[in-house]
Amino acid sequence: MQIREVTCDKKRHLALLLLADEQEDMVDRYLERGTMYVLEDGGVRAECVVTDEGDGLLELKNIAVEPEFQGRGYGRALVDFLVRTYAGQYARLQVGTGDSPATVPFYVSCGFRRHHLVRNFFTDHYDHPIYECGVRLVDMVYLEREL
Repeated sequence: MQIREVTCDKKRHLALLLLADEQEDMVDRYLERGTMYVLEDGGVRAECVVTDEGDGLLELKNIAVEPEFQGRGYGRALVDFLVRTYAGQYARLQVGTGDSPATVPFYVSCGFRRHHLVRNFFTDHYDHPIYECGVRLVDMVYLEREL
């Protein structure tokens, strides 16, 4: 398993990016200003994008694992990599996600704690309803962990 930074042609991984953020113009808001990493293990299995939000805050904007490889620790490996890579450079790592039984427990298991909520984020910023595990996402839940 190897994790490497992607510095050009980030959109070649668009299909994977859209697994975590299914509207391309939303991905476009952070992709070029962010730092992208891919996890390779016999091919690209996962990706993530982080952005500097200022004041010691690093935000995990996108993380996705190819569906057939989910549950094998690749997502956790990316989070652990970010913690190791950015410790000492940033104070906190933040992630925003839908209040879903599929994602929130994953982040909690990676050491994140609920921080704040942005009401109606998904209904205000997406041009179609977003569902995860049969639940329509409305509010954005932000979780944070110390680095």
